[in-house]
Amino acid sequence: MHKTFPLKVFSYIISLLLFLNLSISANSTLTQSEDSVLNKHSFAKEDLVRGERLFFGLVYLENKSVNCAGCHNISPSDTMNWNPSAIDISEKYLALTAEDLSRVLLKPAGEKMSEAHKNFNLTTEEIVLIKVYMDELTVAGEKQDKPVITNLVLFIIASLLFLYSTTDLFITKRLKQNWIHFGILTITGIFITWTLVVEGLAVGHSPEYAPDQPIKFSHAIHAGQNQTDCIYCHSYAPFSKTAGIPPANVCMNCHLLVRDGTRTGAFEIEKVIRDYEEGRAVEWIKVHNLPDHVFFNHSQHVTVGKLTCQECHGPVETMERIKLSEEMTMGWCINCHRTKNVNFRENKFYQEYKDLTEQIRNGITDSVTVERIGGTECMKCHY
Repeated sequence: MHKTFPLKVFSYIISLLLFLNLSISANSTLTQSEDSVLNKHSFAKEDLVRGERLFFGLVYLENKSVNCAGCHNISPSDTMNWNPSAIDISEKYLALTAEDLSRVLLKPAGEKMSEAHKNFNLTTEEIVLIKVYMDELTVAGEKQDKPVITNLVLFIIASLLFLYSTTDLFITKRLKQNWIHFGILTITGIFITWTLVVEGLAVGHSPEYAPDQPIKFSHAIHAGQNQTDCIYCHSYAPFSKTAGIPPANVCMNCHLLVRDGTRTGAFEIEKVIRDYEEGRAVEWIKVHNLPDHVFFNHSQHVTVGKLTCQECHGPVETMERIKLSEEMTMGWCINCHRTKNVNFRENKFYQEYKDLTEQIRNGITDSVTVERIGGTECMKCHY
């Protein structure tokens, strides 16, 4: 009897542990078997299609449609979508389990996400299928719009017609009605010339250029709503050629405490924190680009010229997504230099121009434009 008593106690303990383990597994969103299946990626193409249909709200669950793509776009958007893109979410949860994803879908943190997800009633199988489709998104990437080649096709056709008419008019002479050739040469010649001129002028010039950035950073919130000085982030502008891109430690001066955004929640701020902790710079996409043969000095314009950032970059304090608001062409710069007056009276830099200083002092001239101090000379910007 004494020998069997410890065995009975031991068996009771094992049974109790098994019961507790089964209870915990039953209460969790996903079972271990389902996660193991997911991690093995043993899914048929049909499962991928079902997951895609669930993601796009093409399957009605309890007479309701849950459209994930309505908030989380899978293709580039020309407007600021404050919700994280489907690609961003997929990459974040690629190495995690469907159970981790289910916690965000069914019990999200934050008021905005809770409000958006409050009516989500997804089953375990449906969450697994959505996770399968999202994993595939990390491989497929964003859907890019097909390029419009209409003008290219017309240009090729016009060039062929121009070449044929020229050859037949002067060499083969098969078509006796020369007026037809002259008509073709006139029309195609005008179209070819117009295309070459327009496309040539457009090289390096992209009006309203506003690319997607790796982090959804709003100048309207930082520079407008919070009234952060431009120089606080772009601190090189007063004394350097370039304005500089703020390093992650500048961002962390605020985001050590501010971990939850008013629109993006914690998702975008987590990117900043992650890059900072991993010692990796944020790969911002430059918007205001000048050709390599153009010299531009920020300190000359900010410190000496006393220009505000808005005069060249537009009202950045109102921009959610930073964009190219001015032309940034040579004609645009030259026109500014011809019309912009410089402050000779209160700026020591311009006292080096003795003759103009005397003219200002003696009342011979009342203003001096940038052009008069060499602002339109070729070697000032091209050397």
